[in-house]
Amino acid sequence: MKYTPFGKTGLRVSQVALGTGNFGTGWGHGAAPDASKAIFNAYAEAGGNFIDSADVYQFGQSEELLGTLLEGRREDFVLATKFTNGAVPNANRLVTGNSRKAMVSSVEASLKRLKTDRIDIYWAHHPDGITPIEEIIRGFEDLARAGKILYGGLSNFSAWRLARAVTMAELTHAVPIAAAQFEHSLVHREPEADLFAASHALGLGVVTWSPQGGGMLTGKYRQGETGRAEGLGGKVFRPENSAQRTQVLDTLLAIAGEVGASAGQVAIAWAGTHGAVPIIGPRSLTHLTENLGALTLELSAEQISRLDTASSLVPSAPARTPVPWAVGVPARVVA
Repeated sequence: MKYTPFGKTGLRVSQVALGTGNFGTGWGHGAAPDASKAIFNAYAEAGGNFIDSADVYQFGQSEELLGTLLEGRREDFVLATKFTNGAVPNANRLVTGNSRKAMVSSVEASLKRLKTDRIDIYWAHHPDGITPIEEIIRGFEDLARAGKILYGGLSNFSAWRLARAVTMAELTHAVPIAAAQFEHSLVHREPEADLFAASHALGLGVVTWSPQGGGMLTGKYRQGETGRAEGLGGKVFRPENSAQRTQVLDTLLAIAGEVGASAGQVAIAWAGTHGAVPIIGPRSLTHLTENLGALTLELSAEQISRLDTASSLVPSAPARTPVPWAVGVPARVVA
C-alpha cells in the first residue's frame, strides 16, 4: 500500500479507503460480523489506514462493528463517518438532516457505537435542502472545539456549495472544510466537469465512491449475477442500459485481458488516476482481495486514453484535465 497527502490536513492516507457500508446485515444485504472482521483485518494487514462509515450504514451496525474492531488500534486509522440520515429506519425528523441539533445528537450516538472519543473526519452525508451552509460550518466548529471531531467534510455536495463552505469557514476562522466526497467512475464522470477542479483548487482531500459503478464495471452482471442490482433495491447501481455503457465495459474487459487483471481492478485503477482516494466496499474477503489487486496495476497512457474515450462526457462538459502526478506511480505518493 502506498500513501498520499490528504488535502491540507497533513494526514497521509492509504491509496484506497475501506468503505464499511456492507459491515452488518441490518439492510438485509451485507457481511456478518465474522466476515466484516476478516475484511477489516486483511485491509489493515495490507497497510490500509482510511476507514469510511456512516450512521445509516446497516442502521448503525457498521459503526458498532467498527467500534469493536478498532479497540486497541484506534490510532492506526483515519476514521471517517457521516450524519444526515439517522441510524434507524424512519428516524425522527429532529435527528435527521444537517441542523446542529441533528449533528450533535448524531455525533454523540456515533461516538458511542464507535467506542471512541472523537471522529477524525465527520461528513455531512448530503444536502438536506433546508439547512444553510453557515449552520453546518458553525456546527462543525462547535464539535471541533469540544474535541469530538478533527475535520469537517461534505459528501455529495455540488461544487458551488463546496466553494461557499470553504470560503465561509475561512472568513469566520472556523475549523476548515477539509474534504469532499462524491461518486466517480467510468460510468459516472460528471464530477470531472467541476467537482474535481473545485476540490483541488480549494485544497480539499478528495474521496470518491463506487469506482466499479455499483458492480456493473466488474462485468459480473453479464453472467447473470444479481448482487447490488437487487440486494439494495437497485440503489447505488449503474445498469448497463446504454450503448456507451456497453462500449465502456467492452473496453474495460479488453484492457483487463491485456494486463492480466479483472475488469473491476482496472476500473479501480482508473479511478485512482484522478488525484482522489477511491473507496472500496467489499462484502467478503474474496471481494477485498480482488479490489486490492488494483493497487499493483499501472495502466499505460494509451490504455487510460481508450477508457477516457469510451466513457467520454457530453461535448458541452469540459475535457478531462489530467492530474500530472496521477498517471502511473504518483509523484506525490510517499512510502
